Amino acid sequence: MKVKVEKAAERIGGICSGWAEVEAVSLAEMSGDDVLDPYFSLSFDVFHASSLPGLDERRRAFEGVGAFESSLVQAKDRFLLDGLPVRLEYKPLSAVELFLDGSLAGRASLLSAGTYPLHRLAHGLVLFDRGGWISSTRARCGELPPGSWEALRDHAAARMEHSLADIAAAARRDDPYFYLESIAGFARQAIALLFVANRVFEPSHRSIEAKLRELPRLPDDFGGRWESFLRSDLGISREQRYEIGSLLAKSILSLG
Repeated sequence: MKVKVEKAAERIGGICSGWAEVEAVSLAEMSGDDVLDPYFSLSFDVFHASSLPGLDERRRAFEGVGAFESSLVQAKDRFLLDGLPVRLEYKPLSAVELFLDGSLAGRASLLSAGTYPLHRLAHGLVLFDRGGWISSTRARCGELPPGSWEALRDHAAARMEHSLADIAAAARRDDPYFYLESIAGFARQAIALLFVANRVFEPSHRSIEAKLRELPRLPDDFGGRWESFLRSDLGISREQRYEIGSLLAKSILSLG
């Protein structure tokens, strides 16, 4: 099955590298070769300097694949290639530069994505690198400007505190849907803050739990509080979970 994955990656890389607008193509680190893993997919980053080929041209380029669909909101294509789920994310070089030159302030969509795109850039398998762009950019990723880290921290901190207030409101109103949504929002931003505090790029959400424990700086009593906050089988009331969230937020923000 590994051969099938390698052939798929070679085909995708070959097609995308044939577009003049494309500078580099990489296969995300989370893409493995165990097709029986429920998390398995082939996820590619296609870095481009100018406008990409239109949807019809891309559809023709991937002729013969199954279930081709393209997002109308984000620059993404998805399809099945020989039964393997494939995802292509098209990323302008200019967006990467905003991270690297410290110009993230006010860029809501980039701030919301956090550092995961940089993790993919730094650790993905390079399939094509037209002029050495990935090599040079990876070196710069190791020296992300303080302004970028500060903007990421401020954005995540504000959203975490907002979600914490929503947890309290949903608990008082006995609103189960909004309560769960707020729990998820709080957890997402708490994770983002922890990785920012450690100056480490966030991995895929699918591997967050394992990578989280490897961070060198975590708040005191974090493990127990985090587990109590996430688990639903401990008999903890909504009000108690809010209190745990408040302790987590305070301790995470204290890391700087």
